Amino acid sequence: MRASAALGALLLAGLIAGGAQAAPPSRAAAIKDPDTKAWWRIAEVLSSDAMQGRDVGSAGHHRAALVVAARFKAAGLTPAGDNGTWFQTFPVHESRVEKAGTSFRITRPDAAPLNLAFLHQISVRATDALPATLDAPLAFRGYCGPKDVADAQGKVLVCFNTRRSGLPSAGQRIEAAQAAGAAGLLQVDDPYFTLEPSRWPDAYARSVTIAGSPAPAAAAMPVMRLSVESFKAILAGSGHDADAVLKAGGAKQALPAFDIPGRLRARFHLTRRDFTAENVLGVLPGRDPALKDQYLALSAHLDGYGFGEPVKGDNLYNGTLDDAAYVGTLIRFADKHKDRPLRRSVVFAAFTGEEKGLLGAHWFVGHPTVPKASIVADINLDQLRPLFPLYSLTELAVDDTSLGKAARAVAAAMAIRIQSDPEPERGLLRRADHWPFMQAGIPATGFIFGYVPGTEAERRYREWYRVRYHRPQDDVTQPMDFAAAGKFNRFFYKLAETVAD
Repeated sequence: MRASAALGALLLAGLIAGGAQAAPPSRAAAIKDPDTKAWWRIAEVLSSDAMQGRDVGSAGHHRAALVVAARFKAAGLTPAGDNGTWFQTFPVHESRVEKAGTSFRITRPDAAPLNLAFLHQISVRATDALPATLDAPLAFRGYCGPKDVADAQGKVLVCFNTRRSGLPSAGQRIEAAQAAGAAGLLQVDDPYFTLEPSRWPDAYARSVTIAGSPAPAAAAMPVMRLSVESFKAILAGSGHDADAVLKAGGAKQALPAFDIPGRLRARFHLTRRDFTAENVLGVLPGRDPALKDQYLALSAHLDGYGFGEPVKGDNLYNGTLDDAAYVGTLIRFADKHKDRPLRRSVVFAAFTGEEKGLLGAHWFVGHPTVPKASIVADINLDQLRPLFPLYSLTELAVDDTSLGKAARAVAAAMAIRIQSDPEPERGLLRRADHWPFMQAGIPATGFIFGYVPGTEAERRYREWYRVRYHRPQDDVTQPMDFAAAGKFNRFFYKLAETVAD
């Protein structure tokens, strides 16, 4: 979304002052429910162009962090960051493969060379150990399990990039390729994995890690992703039917192994930098002398993608629903309890670096600013898409802790059905900020809007992932069901109060 800089500045100034002075966005003016109206105004500000997509460590992210800290302060929270501040900072390291100076070309003995467009047809994992060049023959080896790649020495392995259960994972493919001495790994999109389709272009080729983290597996081996159309172009004239291979892979059938005539010649322009990331943390002290030393964590991620490859002429990835709006939900919950403390204390956490690997949540859990043993649970807000009426919610890890029982009781009173994850192959449990808490043995959960398969609700849900997820089109102009958004927020408020009390 491209709003004017003046509007962004006006919205920012208004929200820092407490929200009342912010010029109400046109959509907010049409929302009847006061709480939902206030929530959406926060979402508008945090995902405005003035915040530049809130990329981790960026000036736009810092502006958004100042807004959140100001709202936490206005709600009566106490700072819970480093040294009595609102911010918990930590060092991060970035590796980036730059477009300028990076190229991919397939040379073939009986056909013209094929140039592949970086970030639009092919991408590569950024690591500090990425070589400057790659020049090796191509070999298709199906799912690239260990037995499939025994003869891979010095070759670029081309593999079907399946995410289906019972077949090699991406990590297992990388491990197998490295063990076999492959020169590189080129993973072809699965066009039949419609639960969450592959998207092009990639916003960029970057990795951001907590400084000092171990290098990823096979860091010196180029690990690449290839579009379906490019795979078909590479196989054209080879005597192998790309459509048949893709269809078999999508059905988990046996795949052939064959060498592909030609070589992949690539150049990589790698840059590195070190900078600082920041979580925003506040605490609502509890009122019960027996429970106030226990903490319920409520979390959402503040960071987004920032600037990236343009999609339909827009290169700013605003991240309205992912996840500015749900930082807004934390703020609204804090507002509601300014003069109404709960029995347990509540940590409000606007984490950063979620989009780069849950960095802020990992750092907080590893370096908690309240006693880790006193954190009783985390309820995380992410992956929420209020696009249709709210009748059901998927709860992650619903049956693993008493959080599921509490959620079912709250939901039942609101005519909401709680279900377990119907799409575990997507791995959503491990893709959001509740996961580091769970790894530390702290009960945690998150929610996703549910739908009945084959309905208009499912169509809207799939459409969002196809055209808005991690795209500039996740902005304040997108289709919304504000009644459903308000209903979810009320569900969250009641659940958090129930757990905290």
